[in-house]
Amino acid sequence: MTADETSRAQALYDAARTALAAPSIFNTQPWRWQADPAVLRLYADRRRQLPTADPQGRLLTVSCGAGLHHARIALAAAGLAADVRELPHPADPDLLAEIGIEGPHEPTLAELQAFTAITRRHTDRRPFTTQPVTDATCRALITAGEHEHAHVHLVRDDQVAVLALAAVRAGALQLSDPDYRAELADWTHRPPWSGEGVSTETTVQAVPRRVPIRDYAPFGGQTMRPGRDTDAGARYLVLFTDDDTPAAWLHAGQALSAVLLTATVHGLAGAPISDVTEVPGTRDELRRLLPGLGEPQVCVRVGYAQPRMPPPTTRRPYEESITSAP
Repeated sequence: MTADETSRAQALYDAARTALAAPSIFNTQPWRWQADPAVLRLYADRRRQLPTADPQGRLLTVSCGAGLHHARIALAAAGLAADVRELPHPADPDLLAEIGIEGPHEPTLAELQAFTAITRRHTDRRPFTTQPVTDATCRALITAGEHEHAHVHLVRDDQVAVLALAAVRAGALQLSDPDYRAELADWTHRPPWSGEGVSTETTVQAVPRRVPIRDYAPFGGQTMRPGRDTDAGARYLVLFTDDDTPAAWLHAGQALSAVLLTATVHGLAGAPISDVTEVPGTRDELRRLLPGLGEPQVCVRVGYAQPRMPPPTTRRPYEESITSAP
């Protein structure tokens, strides 16, 4: 290979490594990247699909979409224009995207800020403070998400109670399901060296808050103290799409990444809320919050975090997620 080809191949590989920081349902990290000198391919890793919480692989695809957006941002920040083909081979549904390099690119300030936010972003399950998130900041989050071909609905104050009730119902229905409880136990009690799953050390003791969050530790275990906050200043977003197809799910994942990285740039903490879309009945309730027809894919809670960082979310060794083409 020429020096230029070698440089581009390294950039694609580095983009895949950057993408491993993306959020995923239950921290399953359900992606597989294949790098060759000219193309980076993103595959869904069905071995990491949650058969009870995510039987269709919808949230698996959303998670992979978040990784795809991370990779695109990494290439843009490196000064390279990405040529992305989504779902390129209908005969191979696990191949979600192919990324090549078109040529040089002058990164925008927003792209550079988003890239630096990747290493600072983390899911914060603690209640957020009373400091309100301004409407102007919310508009920036909405713009970032809608740039990724999805829709973003800011939950109005008079709609928060509906979202809260949906969260309560989702939690009750899921915890009453023995298959879900087994799945939850499996992904919250992974060996520390595995680099996957949700450690109970990153979860928070249940306390009253505006919208309840998923109880990751119903079986006990060490959890973080919640502090005195109650999410009083938090805002809630619903990411939705026109269709409920793998292509739409992939767009929702890229929108999720864009919203969370933009929140980080604006000094906010964030956390995806997916349980309300995992239960068909509560997903139906979310549809009624939307300004028009649409398919809710995931919600996001944003706000100002308490002092001190929560424990970091673990990640698998990159060699397990990235392979080179034969």
